[in-house]
Amino acid sequence: MAEIEIRQFVCRGDNFGVLVHAKDSGTTIAIDAPEEAPILAELTKAGWNLTHILTTHHHGDHVAANEALKARFGVEIIGPKKERAKIPGIDRSVSGGDTFELGGIRVEAIDTPGHTLGEISYYLPDAKAVFAADALFSLGCGRLFEGDAAMMWESLKRLRALPDETMLYCGHEYTATNARCATDVDPDNSALQERAREVAALRADGKPTLPVSLGREKKTNPFLRADDPALMQAMGMADAEPADVFAAIRKKRDQY
Repeated sequence: MAEIEIRQFVCRGDNFGVLVHAKDSGTTIAIDAPEEAPILAELTKAGWNLTHILTTHHHGDHVAANEALKARFGVEIIGPKKERAKIPGIDRSVSGGDTFELGGIRVEAIDTPGHTLGEISYYLPDAKAVFAADALFSLGCGRLFEGDAAMMWESLKRLRALPDETMLYCGHEYTATNARCATDVDPDNSALQERAREVAALRADGKPTLPVSLGREKKTNPFLRADDPALMQAMGMADAEPADVFAAIRKKRDQY
């Protein structure tokens, strides 16, 4: 099993950049490439050489630095098969269910469409980490730009099925706003109230709210709990289909 180090840092204001490094092989993977300069700064700080980019989806704030980093390092860019034509510099495409290895790092691709039609999340079981980009946020989920509520609900159930100890890394620092909506739709959830207080304190100190364990998200994130009877009752939708409950929560979140 590879010894893996993960570094998270800010790009473009509220995007997160992430580097994953295997100490034995020297393999270094960027999860998406939002902005070149912060990625270069973090690589220099760590003394690492970038070897791969795992692209989650085609939006510009996730692929902006693909070609510049490829020109500088000769990296291999891997991304979702369904969005291959939209991803700059892509070398290899993957689909949900594919498993592959990069320098001793095992990677499992998970289909998570909804935000875009082809978004892929990447699960690294040896690192106990999942990189969900704009599919799943802490206390929230991505906007439905290309897919629909039923599609996104199925995507989130795939992520929810991962082990509780899995650490969730997301594409953006949206947790404080997500917490406002979550506490409005689920006001009696004590675990959520505790998380919201923690988030407020972290942001007041200028600290990130991520990563966070999926175990905590399963207890606090309303988008992962659309089939929970307590939340369905709180939404006044006790007899509704979970996908419809999810859609109602997403519609409410769009107002924040």
